[in-house]
Amino acid sequence: MPDVTIRPVADADLPGVLAVQRACYGDALLEPPEALASRWARSPALCLVATQGARVIGYLLSHAWHAWTPPKLHVPLPPDAPATAERVWFVHDMAIAPAGRGRRLGERLHALACAAARAQGLHRARLVAVQGTDAFWHRLGYRPASADTVQRQALCAIYGDDAQLMERTDSAQRCCKPEHNLEYGTQRHP
Repeated sequence: MPDVTIRPVADADLPGVLAVQRACYGDALLEPPEALASRWARSPALCLVATQGARVIGYLLSHAWHAWTPPKLHVPLPPDAPATAERVWFVHDMAIAPAGRGRRLGERLHALACAAARAQGLHRARLVAVQGTDAFWHRLGYRPASADTVQRQALCAIYGDDAQLMERTDSAQRCCKPEHNLEYGTQRHP
């Protein structure tokens, strides 16, 4: 089995990212290529792929964000975020293809992206857990964010009825566990 490489995403990875997305999500959550590519165009250091040989087997797309309400699905991000008092690291999407599961790729992708976000001064993280993934994110230190009824309805309208807004701060848990090798590149894993 070829080694797994984790590195920043490149434009040439788009077909592989789309293939992983199709393998992991229902039709309502599939985003068009231009929406996904806008994430790494805006925040290239915060968007990563895991590859095995030439094949993308996982990815994490994230970026700085400026609002309580998550960005809309299916819509490209504007090139620049407005300057606001509070910026958060928004984990937009992470998906691991069936061929990449069971190797802790999600944790490794998150740890590397988290370290990059912290280096950019982003110490609060937010995401929307979908398809029952809230338990995974809870293990990484995320907790449900408080939301009133109107905010909850807006979230569900964008991400689906099972959507759970979650957040964490650096004080909640370190991004990177000591056993994570925080370098890009090829790593051997069982």
